[in-house]
Amino acid sequence: MRTLIVFITTGFILLSGCQTVAIKDADADRNISTANKTTSTIPKSLARRNYQDNGDVWERIRYSMDMPIPDEQLVNQYRQWYIDNPQHLESISQRAKPFLYLIVQEFEHRDLPIELALLPMVESSFNPFAYSSADASGLWQFTSPMASHFGLQMNWWYDGRRDVPAATSAALDMLEYLYKKTDNWLYALAAYNAGEGRLREAIRYNEARGLSTDFWSLPLPKETRQYVPQLLAIADVIKNAQRYGIALKTIPNKPLVEVIDVGSQIDISVAAELANMPIARLQNLNPGFNRWATSPDGPHQLIVPVSKVNVFKKALADTDISARMKWSKYKIKPGDSMSAIAKRYQTTVSKIQQMNDINSDKIVAGQFLYMPQGVSSMIPEVELASTNKQPRTITTSNQPAVRSDHTVKYGDTLWSIAKVYKVSVEQIIAWNKMTDKDKLTVGKTLQFYQQPFQQQQTQL
Repeated sequence: MRTLIVFITTGFILLSGCQTVAIKDADADRNISTANKTTSTIPKSLARRNYQDNGDVWERIRYSMDMPIPDEQLVNQYRQWYIDNPQHLESISQRAKPFLYLIVQEFEHRDLPIELALLPMVESSFNPFAYSSADASGLWQFTSPMASHFGLQMNWWYDGRRDVPAATSAALDMLEYLYKKTDNWLYALAAYNAGEGRLREAIRYNEARGLSTDFWSLPLPKETRQYVPQLLAIADVIKNAQRYGIALKTIPNKPLVEVIDVGSQIDISVAAELANMPIARLQNLNPGFNRWATSPDGPHQLIVPVSKVNVFKKALADTDISARMKWSKYKIKPGDSMSAIAKRYQTTVSKIQQMNDINSDKIVAGQFLYMPQGVSSMIPEVELASTNKQPRTITTSNQPAVRSDHTVKYGDTLWSIAKVYKVSVEQIIAWNKMTDKDKLTVGKTLQFYQQPFQQQQTQL
């Protein structure tokens, strides 16, 4: 769904898509022509074999694979690249670990081809914080129009495109819609990447000239012509991993996380305390939240590791709703306005009014307001990173105020830069006077001023 392209040394391109063309005629009765379908299509409903659980989600996926892999040049090229670069799939596998079981369950529940559960490997390398130059975001790389069309909420507090369970449900809705319109999974995948209108135009173009209208013959955008072969290549490598010498680490075939409805707004730091886990770990599992707390108006669902669920639920039940947010007193200064204070504290005027039981935005210098005590740990939107590129490292002195610079390279993200320099994302944002709307661009210079500290590593 995104248009960002990752170049690799073999001379061809690892690509991910983006809904570059909004779906048109969403309620139209006319389906896209499916003339000249090839044997590469498969039915929506599959005759699944009985799977004997060996405790590995990857094996569960392999057992359900039915999509034919055609002998096409790009499929073969991508397959060979993955075989030659096993560390790429392994790093993706580690990022997929918390969510893969959840996604596979949803695909099997809807009886959709299990190969499509691998789409986040193409779209985002299973990075829920992935962001593209086409303004697509999340595992499934939804653009804002498509996200809204398929029911995902997006506001100051929350971005449903990065909420893995919500975005997965929306992505499957979209895939089912496209298959219903096309009756051809390769068409559906092409439309998912390029847009339904672009696919329709390509089919009409070939029909008008008496040409074949199978996927491989269509005059589609370059990224789309590469997008589908990449998914097919990944599917083949995963299915035949042993034959190709690929050894993916086992991902348990059981839930590793659970979605819990907490029922009200909650500070992420408070939730982390109740769950007895690091804030960063909880944030990684809940990338849909833009701020230091869940939205006042919901959703109030948090993803928590299964190992922490009982502790969290018990602590949550013992915690009064009024204690779920951290608050402090702010003394109003001359020249302050309610909107300026709200922006400073990463909250809203209505929330300040609600907390302080006031009905207007008039304030008086010298008086006090109760304010949310945010941890300034907003999750920034970051550009999609190539997993095989790292920013350069620097040598720092023992002096706390030494300045160093980093020039942003293709594939950099705030998180990857912070990890390499052993600082926090919040420090980078503060030192460079960035806002939540700022995006990394290649060539941008970031400045570092403080002595770095060791950032905590977190795992499931």
